[in-house]
Amino acid sequence: MNWLHNSSTASTIKGALLTLNPQARRYNNETWVRTCARTTTIPSSSLPPNIPRSTLIVIYTPKLEVLLIERADRPGYWQSVTGSQDEGENLEQTAVRELYEETGLIAAEHCLTNWNKHHSYEIYKIWAHRYAPGVTHNTEHIFSLEVADRVPIKLAAREHLQQVWLSYEQAAMMCFSSTNREAILELPQQIKAIKRPENKARP
Repeated sequence: MNWLHNSSTASTIKGALLTLNPQARRYNNETWVRTCARTTTIPSSSLPPNIPRSTLIVIYTPKLEVLLIERADRPGYWQSVTGSQDEGENLEQTAVRELYEETGLIAAEHCLTNWNKHHSYEIYKIWAHRYAPGVTHNTEHIFSLEVADRVPIKLAAREHLQQVWLSYEQAAMMCFSSTNREAILELPQQIKAIKRPENKARP
């Protein structure tokens, strides 16, 4: 949701949010925006176009169990955490924000890793309206988050319906996105690279 950290945009759509969610009157600024984001469906016409640059975050346990979440706007479409970059954010900030918004997880409490890898793909037609006219491709940057176990997940109801933990092979098969599938299948190799002594010594 690329309007969350843009105060001017939040102010612009405040009237629409107040109409859709009267409880929004109790909140101000970032607290108000975060709360309403998880409880209110906002007309797409009120939102600025997505930046065609996003993060994909594969959440996994040491046993290589991977978390998948089901999209609310497309039931049956399962994926890892993903979301477009906000204006002024770096990629890590986008990953941290999307993790919290979609799962309630705080990245600093776990192990977030930037794979320094990205894919460019053609935007699905069903979501093309979220981008500026003429934008046809998105660049997806891959991260992973290691958690100690199957930690509690707090889904944003307006975005996702349910969650499931699966072996990484099963999770890959269940993903609707080919780039998401490829990232999950690459997980064992990436974990080995993350745990090499030379990588641990890097700041």
